[in-house]
Amino acid sequence: MQITGEMLIGGASVRGADGTMFAFDPAHGTALEPPFGAGSADDVDRACGLAHVAFDAFRAAPFETRARFLETIAENILALGDALIERAHQESALTVARLEGERGRTVGQLRLFASHIRDGRWLAATIDPAQPERKPLPRADLRLQKIPVGPVAVFGASNFPLAFSVAGGDTASAFAAGCPVVVKAHPAHLGTSELVGRAIQQAVRACGLPEGTFSLVIGAGNAIGEVLVAHPAIKAVGFTGSRGGGLALMDIAAKRREPIPVYAEMSSINPFFVLPGALAKRGAEIARGFVDSLTLGVGQFCTNPGLVVVLDGPDTPAFVDAAAQALGQKGAQTMLTAGIAAAYANGIAERAAGADVRALARGADTDAKSAGCPALFATTQQAFMSDPRLEDEIFGPTSLIVTCKNVDDMIALAEHVEGQLTATLHVEADDVALARRLLPTLERKAGRILANGYPTGVEVSHAMVHGGPFPATSDPRTTSVGAMAIERFLRPVCYQDLPAELLPLALQDENPLDLWRVRDGRLGHG
Repeated sequence: MQITGEMLIGGASVRGADGTMFAFDPAHGTALEPPFGAGSADDVDRACGLAHVAFDAFRAAPFETRARFLETIAENILALGDALIERAHQESALTVARLEGERGRTVGQLRLFASHIRDGRWLAATIDPAQPERKPLPRADLRLQKIPVGPVAVFGASNFPLAFSVAGGDTASAFAAGCPVVVKAHPAHLGTSELVGRAIQQAVRACGLPEGTFSLVIGAGNAIGEVLVAHPAIKAVGFTGSRGGGLALMDIAAKRREPIPVYAEMSSINPFFVLPGALAKRGAEIARGFVDSLTLGVGQFCTNPGLVVVLDGPDTPAFVDAAAQALGQKGAQTMLTAGIAAAYANGIAERAAGADVRALARGADTDAKSAGCPALFATTQQAFMSDPRLEDEIFGPTSLIVTCKNVDDMIALAEHVEGQLTATLHVEADDVALARRLLPTLERKAGRILANGYPTGVEVSHAMVHGGPFPATSDPRTTSVGAMAIERFLRPVCYQDLPAELLPLALQDENPLDLWRVRDGRLGHG
């Protein structure tokens, strides 16, 4: 499939006329062909208008049609073959193996949601039959199901050109809910975005869905994204990126005539607690695993372990030395963009200049362009809690080891940190009492709690939560990964005393969809 440099507005390919953009190869510092035409506010309006028109028809499509649509997207992405991986590698400098794995995850997400649609549990079909003889007042016939909210705006992420981008989890879950999607392509992945966008566009056509089910717009700077979020046809937003970017979109959404939710994943340093028993028994092993997790993908994961918390004790120096030694053997690698690399370098320089921060190790310099060189720092619990800058996320392969004088200080630090995507506990049998004291705090602070593992790597499954209290995400009640992500784009509707012929299929007495439903408070298959 050829990359043309065009946007996809419904079923049409449209060359933007609001300037010219190029994707860049960060490993070589060169522009990639072809040039892309940047879109305008009129292009966004056209895409959103088509999505509005498509909404009722798309949400009314049989569940099997919607499920097959997602499976067709997955098949079309696989059919792109090596061309997709090669272009994504050029635009991101991520390894071919990493991108092949990410493609598998992307396809897996689409297939998971296809299965989830067929299952029907997401409807939350609930029936409270009428009780006309109830005293002192009769009860009306009440029936509830969830329906899609409307067209969704999705912003492609810089660090996952496939799994959090055009056909990523936000798009897959919105389609599963029955919502048309307008994607704003990430400027670093223009060619990759077009290839995947065309795979979706072809699936829309093959499944006989309205053309406005999907559109892909591009544009330089923030203007086109701001116009997209402000458009009255858009009813929800999915975003993965910086805290500043997420807050800006939330502000726009809140100031609309009709405010809408922004589901933004923004900032997390993912505290990594190594308790004394684990430190004594396998400190060196944990240190090496931590450094491997930290430097995976040049540290450009939202679950990057950016904060390590230990108690001051006889085994702590050996752990710190092992981590420093392991990190010193890691070389600098090309980051996603020159801008990300520059921001990482500035963040490292500022941290190194901190009065109460000690530089422990630095990775090996290489000749890689736009490189991120691993760096490890240390400080005390008192210094960490007195300097808010030490809690700032630095996007890249760096972490901060914080030493606490005693258990109370460790618990105070856990209470102090902001909301997180993850929190990790390394424990042995003699650490259980301390872990039990920490756990209530960590439950309040994080969306996922791990034991004896490493936070990078997010399974796409029914039980996964990839979210957490602010600023990890803008709404801690849901997730951007896993089957529960569909909940972001649904809302409940109650039907009171509707005639049988007007009831949705999910709520009809005959149960034509063969769903598990709650009837008069009891779950059953009928």
